[in-house]
Amino acid sequence: MKSLVFCIATLAIFGVTNGMIAHKETVIRNGITMYVELAPVDPRSLMQGDYMALRYAGPGVVRPTERRGKFVVQVDGNHVASFIRIHNGEALAADEHLLRYSRGRRGRTRIGTDAFFFQEGHGAHYANAKYGELRVAASGESVLVGLRHADFSAAGPKSSATPLEDLPST
Repeated sequence: MKSLVFCIATLAIFGVTNGMIAHKETVIRNGITMYVELAPVDPRSLMQGDYMALRYAGPGVVRPTERRGKFVVQVDGNHVASFIRIHNGEALAADEHLLRYSRGRRGRTRIGTDAFFFQEGHGAHYANAKYGELRVAASGESVLVGLRHADFSAAGPKSSATPLEDLPST
């Protein structure tokens, strides 16, 4: 009996995990590309290795009062997001998109993930990144797929850089 419960629990965990992975991959594949400006942070953690803690500069313009919600953003010709307002269920204009947020314990607004991990010793490649590159679903859910410099070139070692023209069109 115990082994049957263990097998069912294990299958359920794998099923949920694989479902979450498949969902994120769908957002990456089908979501629109959006660049959100980063606020400077320290890219090093002694416990976790090299990473960049992410804070986004844009949401400070629109201060959410709810713990969870969605911003309405507009994306310019370079895919840079501008925060317009908090979404209250109203219809969006043709040039507006949703971007989901949550507020942490310290009141800091989070969009998607708040950390970008990279290979040890590669911090210099990411230190001057200006934008977080997100893929965003119509629902506002986002997945961080990389960091970009002010000229929109990919941050990171040159061998893994993705040219802007190789991005999927929106």
